[in-house]
Amino acid sequence: MNGPGDILPAAAARFGDKAALITATRTLGYAELDHLSDRVAAWLIGRGVRPGRPVSLYAQNRWEWVVAYHGALKAGAVVNPVNVMLTPSELAFVLRDCAAAVVFTSAEHAATLVELTRDLPELTNVVAFGPAAGTGDPATDGVTGFDEVIGYPGDAPAVTPDPDSPSTIGYTSGTTGHPKGAVQSHRAVLTNCAATATMHGRREDDVVVTALPAPHVYGNVVINGTFLAGGTVVLMERFTPQDTLRLIAEHRATLFEGVPAMYAMLLADPATSDADLSSLTRCTVGGQTIPVSTIERWEQRSGAPLIELWGMTEIAGLGTTHAVHAPRVPGSIGVSLPGVQVRIADLEDSARDAPFDVPGELMVRGPIVMLGYHGNPEATAEAIEPDGWLHTGDVASMSPSGHVFIVDRRKDMIITGGYNVYPAELERVLAGHPAVAMVAVGPVPDPVRGELACAYVVRTSGAEPTEDELIAWAGERLAAYKRPRLVRFVDDLPKTSTGKIMRRELITRFDGD
Repeated sequence: MNGPGDILPAAAARFGDKAALITATRTLGYAELDHLSDRVAAWLIGRGVRPGRPVSLYAQNRWEWVVAYHGALKAGAVVNPVNVMLTPSELAFVLRDCAAAVVFTSAEHAATLVELTRDLPELTNVVAFGPAAGTGDPATDGVTGFDEVIGYPGDAPAVTPDPDSPSTIGYTSGTTGHPKGAVQSHRAVLTNCAATATMHGRREDDVVVTALPAPHVYGNVVINGTFLAGGTVVLMERFTPQDTLRLIAEHRATLFEGVPAMYAMLLADPATSDADLSSLTRCTVGGQTIPVSTIERWEQRSGAPLIELWGMTEIAGLGTTHAVHAPRVPGSIGVSLPGVQVRIADLEDSARDAPFDVPGELMVRGPIVMLGYHGNPEATAEAIEPDGWLHTGDVASMSPSGHVFIVDRRKDMIITGGYNVYPAELERVLAGHPAVAMVAVGPVPDPVRGELACAYVVRTSGAEPTEDELIAWAGERLAAYKRPRLVRFVDDLPKTSTGKIMRRELITRFDGD
């Protein structure tokens, strides 16, 4: 195999009509999934999409998303998976930055995409999941229905990409307030899926229930790692405790995979106490740190080990996790994936290793590290050292056994429900409100989502903005997961001697205000 585009053809040859993907609306076997993605690839080639051109996917979890993903790879396109929670302005930035040629989306977003195409000359085709658009609605003129795409009669292309060429551009929120596109090679994505499947002991008789977003690297690794092993993915459109419990019991799932907030919500739901979880053999959790007490409670209730992991967009998925049969080390994010190096660098000199059990910066090197940030050589040079070590920005320590423990997350970053939120982006938006003189955003703890973004606002003289007014202002300009959940009005903000706002001092300074 050269890359993730080879996963389905190989699995179809081995497993034929065995169920590969189950959603609320359709079940697809490996052979059918492979055939439908061939149709997508043929359609893309027929529409002039040449190898190396970006193709964007902007929709909730659904079978069509998975088909379009693999079809784009088979056509030699570079996949651009987009978080469906982005606002139109954020989406426009991503599509413009990567110069997407085609975007696949759901029907409810089609009109928005058509509007965006007027200012994006590179974007020539909008495909809506569902039937062809012949409704006469001017808002959807020029939208191609997905049924037309998968019915395309042309031959499937025979594209063999260079393993080290771009496979995916995954955008991650930038600390400067604008997202950056992490370019991942075919080798990186395939290696991550294969190594993760190995560490977690995936097999062809596994049934995996997950609501992880397919555009997220964690979700991608779960889906494609399962396909590599010939298992079955039960893909939820979105997470609810009730549906999760029902699907685990109905399909006799062997794995459930999610973020800490999902486990917290499951444990808080009274129905969990009587749910049939006896089929589970292991579960995984990533996206943010999880309390050991939550792990223990879930393991006691489910009877299955909960395997912690750590990853990031810049490494196409996981960087560390635990081998399923290895001795347990609670509170650790595990050890490096096979073929991948991790080290803890001295906080003052990244060329030196920190001693065991001493905090430093977690760094990663190996075939999973991104090629760089799309069109941003300066940011790439800051992130990747000349010898290949990637700066993660996470503070961690390592035990003599090689197990890694996260001490603190990237400076100033807030992780809420598994999503990364950067204060600079929120501050940039809130500072545009006429009643805001100064603003800083910091985290406050939350028992379900881990952290919430709280905006500390100094009002302009004579202005009296309300909390609801500022949250609504941000809500019109930012994806839902990025919006501040709390606003506190203060007289001043803590600063360093050079005038830099000290975000991590916010909750300490204003706690209880």
